[in-house]
Amino acid sequence: MASVQRHGKAWRVQLFVDGRRVSKVLPTRQQAAAWALQAEAELAGRALPAVTLADALERYARDVSPSHRGARWESVRIVKLLRDPLAARRLSALSTAELSAWRDAQLARLSPSSVARELTLLRSVLEAARRDWHWIKVNPIREVRWPKAPPSRKRRIKAAEIEAVCAALGEQGASGRVRLAFLFALETAMRSGEIVGMRWDDVEIQARTVRLPRTKNGDAREVPLTRRAAEILCMQPAGTGPVFGVSGGVRDTLFRKAVRAAGVLDLHFHDTRAEAIWRLSKRLDVLQLARVIGHRDPRSLMIYYHESAADMAKRLD
Repeated sequence: MASVQRHGKAWRVQLFVDGRRVSKVLPTRQQAAAWALQAEAELAGRALPAVTLADALERYARDVSPSHRGARWESVRIVKLLRDPLAARRLSALSTAELSAWRDAQLARLSPSSVARELTLLRSVLEAARRDWHWIKVNPIREVRWPKAPPSRKRRIKAAEIEAVCAALGEQGASGRVRLAFLFALETAMRSGEIVGMRWDDVEIQARTVRLPRTKNGDAREVPLTRRAAEILCMQPAGTGPVFGVSGGVRDTLFRKAVRAAGVLDLHFHDTRAEAIWRLSKRLDVLQLARVIGHRDPRSLMIYYHESAADMAKRLD
């Protein structure tokens, strides 16, 4: 068991294992604690491997990430992290203080939400290194404070904006299919990835339902379709493959181009989800709505609910 105590302006760590005693003075408490873990493992004959964070990132990309729904985005972030100087650090020496300093440096140039996503990935990598690979004994990121989340986006989509974007997309080719996907999203509140991944085998036009075998939270769910949503699907040639026949990358590119051409400001495809949830909230109770959009906790719906006090006052008359 290690003992870490103040030693002037530094920290002294003492360790006893099987009657053997070792000690060392280090500048910070975090360094002392990390050294104690390494020394304890070595004295017990179980030395931690001399691997780096880069080794852990590469193994995670190879063995863990491919099974995740967001594997593509994890891969992009891992490639970025591998170029960071932090990746060269020895894994067993990585400290909470060092990770906190890295977080602060990232916040100086990235949004809090972007930094939070990178920290979440690092936490998963380090937890796999601790729990599954036994490369470290303690996950140093556990005590790192996450950046404060920014206020939720409150972007409503006006009818005139929908009309302008649809006109810019047109009705032919891939752009026409993106137009239908946009209108379908406004009817169903499905995520953009769920829409481009939707296959005809999962569609029941007569029952007006779509089954999503695997969603963001890992669960399958069924989505009821409005009459308008069913009509939109009928505008597409039926088959066995993807309903809308466009990839996520093509959808993003064509939609952004149309938004610019339409002169619409600050509109993202994902804004259709909040707009559709707002519309559905007028027709479904909270438990039905949570089931339709795939939220396990109905309280999370509050981020989509933006009815003004003036509108609510009218209901009280």
